[in-house]
Amino acid sequence: MYDDDDLTVLEAEIELDPLDQVGLDDDPTEAATPDPDVMLAWLESPQNQQRMLAARAFCELEDARAIPRLIALLTDPCPLVRVSAAYGLGRNPSSTAVEPLIAQLQRDWNGYVRKGIVWALGNCRDRRCLEPLTDALRTDISAVRLWAASALAQMADVSYDVIISTLPPLIEGLRRDPVAAVRSNCAWSIGQLCRELPSNVVYATAIDALIEAFAEDPEMGVREDAKTAVLKVGDTRGLQVIEELELEGWQ
Repeated sequence: MYDDDDLTVLEAEIELDPLDQVGLDDDPTEAATPDPDVMLAWLESPQNQQRMLAARAFCELEDARAIPRLIALLTDPCPLVRVSAAYGLGRNPSSTAVEPLIAQLQRDWNGYVRKGIVWALGNCRDRRCLEPLTDALRTDISAVRLWAASALAQMADVSYDVIISTLPPLIEGLRRDPVAAVRSNCAWSIGQLCRELPSNVVYATAIDALIEAFAEDPEMGVREDAKTAVLKVGDTRGLQVIEELELEGWQ
């Protein structure tokens, strides 16, 4: 669906993903808190730099007044503004932002922006986010799949039926995604969701997938993350199987 090359488009302008740089540029003990009223005005500035800085300010500030303006910036011509607006909405989640975020996820050409959008959708903790996040996990570039896998863990706070619907695509990702880091994030999210489930067939299937990953995944990091997920859930059967495999000298 997408090409990993679309992540290189902004590399001439930034050294790292702007999402990863937010809040890291200055010592937090020394940095002054931005004036929210000034930042609100800058969100509508004709200058790209001011719009971007203002959107990034709301990655730190929580102010409901910014939400409509951040939503409007999701379609800004500048991708650095769009990615900052997405991250700002992730820090200021709102039900009114869900549909605009989904719409932009489906049409944005830039991988950095889609990456920020899936993070924001996870923070919205809304059942409407399930389908676009699972679609991103299945079809997008690896960097976006990585974040979609983690964002799906937030479905634990929505409802039981949403958790049940979230687990199959995560299990599929754990078993089939070609990128080890994505499989690891799927394992982590499965563990988070299992902690909210009673001991039933769906729960058992998810634990089986974690055990399978621990026993069979070709990457040691994924195996360790699957083991950690089982340990954090505290599933007795899973812990017993892992112990037996380790006693047998499994590597």
